[in-house]
Amino acid sequence: MAHLSYVNIFARDIVALSGFYQRVFGFAEIEAIRSPIFRGLDTGRSSLGFNAAEAYGLLKLDAHAETTGVKFLLNIDVDSLDEVDALVPVAMAAGATLIKAPYETYYHWYQAVLLDPEGNVFRINFMMDREAV
Repeated sequence: MAHLSYVNIFARDIVALSGFYQRVFGFAEIEAIRSPIFRGLDTGRSSLGFNAAEAYGLLKLDAHAETTGVKFLLNIDVDSLDEVDALVPVAMAAGATLIKAPYETYYHWYQAVLLDPEGNVFRINFMMDREAV
Protein backbone atom coordinates (compact mmCIF):
# COMPACT_ATOMS: atom_id res chain seq x y z
CA MET A 1 0.00 0.00 0.00
CA ALA A 2 1.27 3.47 -0.82
CA HIS A 3 1.79 5.95 1.97
CA LEU A 4 2.27 9.68 2.17
CA SER A 5 5.85 10.42 3.12
CA TYR A 6 6.14 14.19 2.63
CA VAL A 7 4.04 17.24 2.13
CA ASN A 8 6.21 19.96 0.65
CA ILE A 9 5.52 23.68 0.74
CA PHE A 10 7.14 26.16 -1.62
CA ALA A 11 8.28 28.93 0.68
CA ARG A 12 9.71 32.41 0.21
CA ASP A 13 11.91 31.82 3.29
CA ILE A 14 12.46 28.13 4.04
CA VAL A 15 14.39 28.83 7.24
CA ALA A 16 11.76 31.16 8.70
CA LEU A 17 8.76 29.05 7.68
CA SER A 18 10.25 25.73 8.84
CA GLY A 19 11.23 27.49 12.06
CA PHE A 20 7.62 28.57 12.57
CA TYR A 21 6.42 24.94 12.45
CA GLN A 22 9.29 23.84 14.69
CA ARG A 23 8.46 26.47 17.32
CA VAL A 24 4.69 25.95 17.31
CA PHE A 25 4.50 22.15 17.08
CA GLY A 26 7.94 20.99 18.23
CA PHE A 27 8.74 19.19 14.95
CA ALA A 28 12.43 18.32 14.75
CA GLU A 29 14.47 19.21 11.69
CA ILE A 30 15.82 16.31 9.64
CA GLU A 31 19.28 17.79 9.36
CA ALA A 32 20.61 14.98 7.15
CA ILE A 33 18.48 16.24 4.24
CA ARG A 34 19.08 19.96 4.75
CA SER A 35 20.26 21.88 1.68
CA PRO A 36 20.43 25.55 0.69
CA ILE A 37 17.02 25.17 -0.98
CA PHE A 38 15.32 22.63 1.30
CA ARG A 39 14.42 22.01 4.93
CA GLY A 40 12.56 18.97 6.23
CA LEU A 41 10.79 18.41 9.52
CA ASP A 42 9.88 15.10 11.13
CA THR A 43 6.19 15.20 12.11
CA GLY A 44 6.19 11.70 13.57
CA ARG A 45 4.08 9.94 10.94
CA SER A 46 5.36 11.75 7.86
CA SER A 47 7.52 14.72 7.05
CA LEU A 48 6.95 18.33 6.17
CA GLY A 49 9.28 19.79 3.56
CA PHE A 50 9.99 23.40 2.64
CA ASN A 51 11.26 24.11 -0.86
CA ALA A 52 12.82 27.39 -1.96
CA ALA A 53 11.72 28.92 -5.28
CA GLU A 54 14.68 27.27 -7.05
CA ALA A 55 12.86 23.94 -6.70
CA TYR A 56 10.25 25.04 -9.23
CA GLY A 57 12.93 24.90 -11.95
CA LEU A 58 14.43 21.63 -10.70
CA LEU A 59 10.98 20.03 -10.94
CA LYS A 60 10.14 21.72 -14.28
CA LEU A 61 7.30 23.55 -12.55
CA ASP A 62 8.32 27.06 -13.60
CA ALA A 63 5.04 27.55 -15.46
CA HIS A 64 3.18 26.81 -12.22
CA ALA A 65 5.24 28.95 -9.86
CA GLU A 66 2.75 31.80 -9.64
CA THR A 67 -0.17 30.49 -7.65
CA THR A 68 -2.89 32.35 -5.86
CA GLY A 69 -5.53 31.35 -3.41
CA VAL A 70 -5.65 28.35 -1.14
CA LYS A 71 -4.33 25.26 -2.92
CA PHE A 72 -3.97 22.92 0.07
CA LEU A 73 -4.21 22.90 3.81
CA LEU A 74 -2.18 21.15 6.42
CA ASN A 75 -3.91 19.22 9.17
CA ILE A 76 -1.94 18.84 12.34
CA ASP A 77 -3.54 16.55 14.90
CA VAL A 78 -3.05 16.97 18.63
CA ASP A 79 -4.10 14.85 21.62
CA SER A 80 -6.81 16.96 23.26
CA LEU A 81 -9.20 19.90 23.01
CA ASP A 82 -7.06 21.73 25.53
CA GLU A 83 -4.02 21.31 23.27
CA VAL A 84 -5.90 22.92 20.37
CA ASP A 85 -6.79 25.85 22.62
CA ALA A 86 -3.23 26.09 23.93
CA LEU A 87 -1.52 26.00 20.53
CA VAL A 88 -3.63 28.71 18.88
CA PRO A 89 -2.07 31.60 20.86
CA VAL A 90 1.38 29.99 20.48
CA ALA A 91 0.93 29.94 16.70
CA MET A 92 -0.34 33.52 16.68
CA ALA A 93 2.62 34.69 18.77
CA ALA A 94 4.90 33.00 16.21
CA GLY A 95 3.27 34.92 13.34
CA ALA A 96 0.14 32.96 12.41
CA THR A 97 -3.18 34.62 11.62
CA LEU A 98 -6.31 33.14 13.16
CA ILE A 99 -8.99 32.56 10.51
CA LYS A 100 -11.48 30.56 12.58
CA ALA A 101 -11.24 30.15 16.33
CA PRO A 102 -11.46 26.62 17.77
CA TYR A 103 -14.87 25.07 17.16
CA GLU A 104 -16.53 21.67 16.90
CA THR A 105 -17.13 20.52 13.32
CA TYR A 106 -20.15 18.56 12.12
CA TYR A 107 -17.80 15.54 11.83
CA HIS A 108 -16.82 15.81 15.52
CA TRP A 109 -13.40 17.31 15.26
CA TYR A 110 -12.38 20.23 17.41
CA GLN A 111 -10.26 22.49 15.28
CA ALA A 112 -8.87 25.95 14.62
CA VAL A 113 -8.07 27.33 11.17
CA LEU A 114 -5.04 29.58 10.76
CA LEU A 115 -2.62 31.00 8.17
CA ASP A 116 1.11 30.53 8.69
CA PRO A 117 3.43 33.53 8.24
CA GLU A 118 3.52 32.96 4.44
CA GLY A 119 -0.27 32.63 4.12
CA ASN A 120 -0.58 28.83 3.94
CA VAL A 121 -3.65 27.40 5.64
CA PHE A 122 -3.25 24.94 8.46
CA ARG A 123 -5.68 23.45 10.92
CA ILE A 124 -4.97 22.27 14.43
CA ASN A 125 -7.26 19.29 15.05
CA PHE A 126 -8.42 17.02 17.80
CA MET A 127 -10.58 14.12 16.59
CA MET A 128 -13.21 13.94 19.32
CA ASP A 129 -14.97 10.84 18.13
CA ARG A 130 -13.19 8.79 15.51
CA GLU A 131 -16.21 6.45 15.23
CA ALA A 132 -18.42 9.31 14.04
CA VAL A 133 -16.15 10.22 11.12
